[in-house]
Formats: sequence, structure tokens, C-alpha cells
Amino acid sequence: ATMPDVEMAEFGEAAPYLRKSEKERLAAQTRPFDLKKDIFVPDEKEEYVKATIVSREGSKITAETEHGKTVTVKEDQIMQQNPPKFDKIEDMAMLTFLHEPAVLYNLKDRYASWMIYTYSGLFCVTVNPYKWLPVYNAEVVAAYRGKKRSEAPPHIFSISDNAYQNMLTDRENQSILITGESGAGKTVNTKRVIQYFAVIAAIGDRGKKEAGAPGKVRATGGGTLEDQIIQANPALEAFGNAKTVRNDNSSRFGKFIRIHFGATGKLASADIETYLLEKSRVIFQLKAERNYHIYYQILSNKKPELLGEPCSQTTCKYLIPHPFWNLPVPTLFLLSDMMLVTNNPYDYAFISQGETTVPSIDDGEELLATDSAFDVLGFTPEEKNSIYKLTGAIMHFGNMKFKQKQREEQAEPDGTEEADKSAYLMGLNSADLLKGLCHPRVKVGNEYVTKGQNVQQVIYAVGALAKAVYEKMFNWMVTRINNSLETKQPRQYFIGVLDIAGFEIFDFNSFEQLCINFTNEKLQQFFNHHMFVLEQEEYKKEGIEWEFIDFGMDLQACIDLIEKPMGIMSILEEECMFPKATDMTFKAKLFDNHLGKSANFGKPRNVKGKPEAHFSLVHYAGTVDYNIIGWLQKNKDPLNETVVGLYQKSALKLLANLFAN
Repeated sequence: ATMPDVEMAEFGEAAPYLRKSEKERLAAQTRPFDLKKDIFVPDEKEEYVKATIVSREGSKITAETEHGKTVTVKEDQIMQQNPPKFDKIEDMAMLTFLHEPAVLYNLKDRYASWMIYTYSGLFCVTVNPYKWLPVYNAEVVAAYRGKKRSEAPPHIFSISDNAYQNMLTDRENQSILITGESGAGKTVNTKRVIQYFAVIAAIGDRGKKEAGAPGKVRATGGGTLEDQIIQANPALEAFGNAKTVRNDNSSRFGKFIRIHFGATGKLASADIETYLLEKSRVIFQLKAERNYHIYYQILSNKKPELLGEPCSQTTCKYLIPHPFWNLPVPTLFLLSDMMLVTNNPYDYAFISQGETTVPSIDDGEELLATDSAFDVLGFTPEEKNSIYKLTGAIMHFGNMKFKQKQREEQAEPDGTEEADKSAYLMGLNSADLLKGLCHPRVKVGNEYVTKGQNVQQVIYAVGALAKAVYEKMFNWMVTRINNSLETKQPRQYFIGVLDIAGFEIFDFNSFEQLCINFTNEKLQQFFNHHMFVLEQEEYKKEGIEWEFIDFGMDLQACIDLIEKPMGIMSILEEECMFPKATDMTFKAKLFDNHLGKSANFGKPRNVKGKPEAHFSLVHYAGTVDYNIIGWLQKNKDPLNETVVGLYQKSALKLLANLFAN
């Protein structure tokens, strides 16, 4: 059933992006079409192209493609086109001929008209427009409120509203799962789901007439609960998103956001759980990538706004006794001054191995958004400053230099300025920090002995300590945000939204890519299983004769290869227990167990000019070549206990807190 144009009017300027007008739909129906001759044929470059049959000879068919090329194909390679009345159909389950080209062409034709949402049975498929479309305005939210799925065009808001209705009618928690490759638009759609609930749930279930007058829920902290739920995002994105080859704003962590509601559907509270922050990025980036956004935001020098009024000794939270400059008081400090950093990212090794600017991102504006998000979430000035200081300290960590003592395998500091700055920002004694790095104390039996370190060992330790501070700080921020989103309101149900880091294939794929792709493999399996089990239960109800198939099983071989006993993860764990194990003994063990024995495991061809790879895995979304250098180190991730001990006694409350246990 399609809505007449009159009813589409309530969607405002979004209407043409959601559904074509009656006039356009009727015009499309008149295009010439011959059911016997109009087909799809396979194509090297485009997968499938439209074609018209010219002649048949036995099982061979000659056809002319839409590009005017004559091709000859076997009968079993052709697929039928759907009649014009199915053009740009909103639910692809309704197609007469349902196959890959029909699905691809339908999505492509809708996309060409900027209709980015399309149903596919129980799912909503979205194609990333890489531009802003007016389909998320307030009137669109109001128009989807309380409608059945069949009563409105496909949209993420419809999925959201249906989850909300089901929660209230079935009295059950709901979850919205979003799957897709890196850069497909998962995070943006997650934000839309959250925006939807923040807007409608403030009103409870009183209908949309009062949409303008929501009953605000006060949360602990700076803003209303609705504002805080929305502002959690920029805060976490600053520290958890980065530019990759695939996506300028790639989520480098997964998250499950639960929005809790009272019995009548009124917003009660929220919480966030995060997974798998890619901490290796803190100290290393590929050529075309960046470190986390926060570093470049801080160096954007977008500052005086952050500082409030010009400082005097009593009012300025940024006015700190300064060991490096003897400044007259009062002085206006920039944030970069507080952190003792310049505004040139190339001065800092940890953040300049790849790109440092991204054309689509205004780092200065983003800093203001991050900082104001902290305020809305009720972070205190002290908490904010501590976050900035630790972020700055990590930048200085990456610049510490060490040299080898003459005639011995022992590292010593090569200059102390960067260590002095790190220690100052972290509330530590600089000499203790350097001593802990170069001569850590290690427990042997019941006593402690001082152990020598060579330069390479110290550099490893510095990197591991920087990653640990960043990761623990990120996790603390999540906990701290959850404290703000916790209210005393009674809660009955939740709606969860899952947003994981998407499937990715780079030229160089390491342990992080395996973890991300494995997660995606599991989620995709859940999707397939869930989708087909539910669909097939419908068939059973309707008494359709049907042989049960579980399409989730297609992915099992790859999943087993990674997670089963003697799979990749278990071999990695085992190798980490052997003191003499190396990357190469790990590789040998993988090959012994899987090469030639597991169909999804292969040996990659190393191509000149491309990074080396050691094994390849056939995933659901493509074959990925993995490089195993450093995996044992990444999995063990040992920390210098002496420096951790210094962190625990730090004068900076937050740092001591992070390492308390």
C-alpha cells in the first residue's frame, strides 16, 4: 500500500527523498518492457548489466546489453528483469524475481533518487549518501511516531518506532543491530536511532500533538537526559574515532547503547558498553591515516573560547604554576600551553606517522563540540583538565629519546625535556619516571631486583605505557558518562543499539583487523540465522511446504578457524605462554594446523610493492591477507610495573585512579 501524495505532505521537505510522487510512479509504469526478452547478464566490471535477448541457439543466448554490446551467454547465467510496476520498490521481498541483480539494481535506482532506505524483508538496508539529506528533521520524527511499518516509507525512524511500540505492547526489551563494512554509515544511523528516542520518549506515550512540549528528565550533571544521551557521542568520538583509509570518521571501538524506559514509555536513563578500542593507534598509524581526533582538535589552537574570561590568579582554572616559563601574572593560557605542546602535530612522533589534517573535518570546531559535550555531561573542570593533561603527556611520551650506554647493553635518557613535560603533566617526578623506564625493579622470588634494559626494550615499554593510559582513560570516560546518564527514575525496559567497528580490508592487516573482522563475521552470522529462522517460521505458520535452511551456517567455517580450540586465537594464546616463542614460530604453528586442512585458510601471494602478508582468511565479505608481526607482543601487552607503581602514587588524581587496582 502506498500513501497518496497528500499524506506524504506531513513529511515536509523530506517527502521526495522518501517516496516518489504519484505522477512519477505512473510515468515509470509506461516504459516499454518485454517479460520474455528483458534480462540481466553477468558482467566483468559491473557484476550484472541489463540486456535484451536477440536470439536463442540451444542453451546459448545472444543478447544486446544496455551499453549496446552484443554478448553470448549460457541459458543458466541469465536472470529475468522485474516488470516496471516493481521499479524502486520499497520492500524488495515483494519482487516477483528475487535475485542479486534485482536487489542491486533496485538499491541503485533508489539511491540515484536519493532514497537511501529500502526494506528487504525484516531488514532495512541503507546506502551511505556521503552528504546531508533533509530526512531527519523534527517533522519527520513526528510523522513516523506511532505508525506501522507498512504505513510509511522505509526509514531508520520506522525501525526505531517499531522497536518502541513492540517494547510497550510485548513488554519486552528490544535491540537494534547495525551491520556493514567500514564507512557504510553504521555510526551515523546509530546517532539517528538515539536522536529519535531522545525526541519522542521525552513526551512519553502522549502522542505527537504535544511533541513540542516534552517533559524533561533531569540527569545528574550539566544538561537534560536527552541532551546528555546525544552529547555522549561527540565526547566518545573524539577519543575513539579516527581517519582510516576507508572512512574519515571511523569508529575504532564497538559500542552497545541501552536506552532505558519507564513502564509507560518515558525515557528513564541510559548506559553505554564499549568493546575493543584499537589502542595500537595511539602510538602507530598507517600512511594515509591519523591518530584519534582529539590530538588534532587540541592542536587546532581553537582556544580562547575554552578559557572563559581573561585569567587572574584566582579565577583561571588554566592558570597553573609553570616550571618552564616564568610568566607574569595574570596570563591568559591556551589549552596547548597548559599541555606544554606546540600547535604543530609534526613535532610529535605518536601523532604524525600518517596524515594530520582531513579535508572533511574542522578540528577547531570539533574541539569546541568535544569540550561542550563534557560540560553537558557534567564533567568538572578538574576532570576535563586531567583528560587534556594525560592526552598531552602521551604526546610527550612519544618524543622521549634514549641512547645506549658506552660498551654495555643499557639504555639511558638522551635528554630529559620530554620526560620532564610528561612527568609534570602526569603529576610524577621526572627522575623517578626515567629511572623506572631504564632500570625497572622486578620481583624475583620474594625480593625485588633492578633489571637492565636496552633501548629497544625501553621504547617498547614507553609505547605500552602510553597505550595503557589512553585505554584506561577512555574506559574511565565511558564509566563517567554512564554515571551522568544514570538517574533515579524507575526503569522497566530498554532498547539497545549495537554499533561495532565495520569489516575492513587494508593493504596491511594486523591483529586489530582480525579482531574487527571476526566480530563482524559473528554479527553477520547472527543476522543470517535470525533473519532466516524468523522468515521460515512465518512459512511454517502459513503452511508453506519448505525445507529448513540455516544460512548462518555459511559463516561457521571461518568462525571455527578463528575461535575453536587450536584455531588462530587459541594458537596465539598458547604461543604467548612459551618464553622462546616468536612471530615466526607462531606462523609455523598456524601453517602446521591449518594450511591445506582448513578451506578458509590460505597462503597469500606476496606482491611486489605491497606490504608482506603471512596468511589469508576467506571472510564473508572478502579474502583478507594478514601480517602477523608483533601479534604475540600485542596479545601479551606487558606493562613496566615500576612505572605503573609511580602512576598509582601520582599527584594527578585521575591517573592514580586509572591504575588503582
